[in-house]
Amino acid sequence: MSKLNFKIITHIMGLLLLCNGGFMLIATIISFIYKDGVTMQIMLAALSTMFVGIILMFLTREHQKSINKREGYIVVTFGWIFMSLSGTLPYLFSDAIPSFTNAFFETMSGYTTTGASILNEIEIVPKGVLFWRSLTHWIGGMGIIVLAVAILPLLGIGGMQLFAAEAPGPSADKLHPRITDTAKRLWLIYFGYTAAETILLKVAGMDFFDAINHALSTLSTGGFSTKNASVAYWNDQPLIQYIIIVFMFLAGMNFILSYFGFKGKFGKFLKDEEFKWYVIFMVVFTAVSAIIIYLKADPANSVIDHPMVLGEAESAFRHALFQVLAVVTTTGFVSADFTVWTPFLKIIFFGLMFLGGSAGSTAGGMKIVRHLITIRNGILEFKRTLHPRAVLPVRYNTRAVSKEIVYNILAFFILYMLSFIIGSLVLGMLGLDFETAIGGAASSLGNVGPALGKLSPVNNFDVLPAFGKWWCSFLMLIGRLELFTVLILLTPFFWRNR
Repeated sequence: MSKLNFKIITHIMGLLLLCNGGFMLIATIISFIYKDGVTMQIMLAALSTMFVGIILMFLTREHQKSINKREGYIVVTFGWIFMSLSGTLPYLFSDAIPSFTNAFFETMSGYTTTGASILNEIEIVPKGVLFWRSLTHWIGGMGIIVLAVAILPLLGIGGMQLFAAEAPGPSADKLHPRITDTAKRLWLIYFGYTAAETILLKVAGMDFFDAINHALSTLSTGGFSTKNASVAYWNDQPLIQYIIIVFMFLAGMNFILSYFGFKGKFGKFLKDEEFKWYVIFMVVFTAVSAIIIYLKADPANSVIDHPMVLGEAESAFRHALFQVLAVVTTTGFVSADFTVWTPFLKIIFFGLMFLGGSAGSTAGGMKIVRHLITIRNGILEFKRTLHPRAVLPVRYNTRAVSKEIVYNILAFFILYMLSFIIGSLVLGMLGLDFETAIGGAASSLGNVGPALGKLSPVNNFDVLPAFGKWWCSFLMLIGRLELFTVLILLTPFFWRNR
């Protein structure tokens, strides 16, 4: 095992900080336009971040260009940590979030596109800071696209090689043979969707500032809102919620399919098993939820700030679809408090926190493709028991999946559940009740946002003790970076030079 090339790692950290500071300058412009009184503070945060980035890049300007697997793990993990640490500066310098623990939690929640917040009065936060908060989502979403397309498949993470087979490569079916060009095309779609949603929300009646912030949060499947009541603020404007529904659906599906859709290759949608099950899950869970809401849910307690008549079929359907999509795609927006929609629906929504969106999307969670492979392998085990000599490979999109990928996915599944159990135990040890502990662990690990108990959609994560916020930040990070990427750094053999 070769020695680590710390120069290139440091150089990339410097580049990330330089880019992060550049994004902060955009927030500075928004702050200046709206005259919110914190323009200089955000600019100071931007310049400080860029200065550190330039220094790191200058000191490591002479470095080897190649990067190996071990360095890849370090770059991905520490890249997210460095971005989160520097991302706290606009909160701290503006005094919008004076506590470093709270600022780090909010920033990590932003970059990991979790959407869990410690802010109790969102609407009094300066607009430049609110924009930065939403922008951390969008930056994180862009980073996830790059991870899914370019980095995780090369590292062999959690079965993401399956997605690599649908992304870069020499075949005519792929987007483009070069990884960088593939990422650029996906970024263009990502940016285009964001711009389109902003325009549509504005036309539908949303203020422009609210529209662009919600578009940034939607396409990244983040969930930060500019309103205390989240999207429930617009419960009397169904068109706004339907627009967000459409873009949550697009953000939760494989961005490669969006590219093929724009190229007119709609047959790819029909051939993609993950997309078919993505749609099936949405239809089934929405139908079940809508029927129960229509028949049994208590309208007085279901919707934040804006009560409605849930007995109306359209209203029941809209809120069921909205919340199912928000949880499955891990966007985490709230149009209603799903934890009071009968105990049966509460259990269903808790289970949906483990589902996740599609591979190659900005959604968090375990991803639908992993569930498909795990279930199919389990079914084949019955056949292998009866026919031990038979060769029965797991198939996905008509192709046989290699044993290495199957084992990788099974290992990921076990590690994910162990992380959830340990995460819940730690939160329980901090004095949280059972429902809050399991909900907080599942939500943080799956990057969902709203959880159960004291962390339900009508509450926030400010109720957690300081260590609980750091622990949930860690769960957000490992969940967002596919577990192995972070946890392998905690093993002693990773750091041995041989």
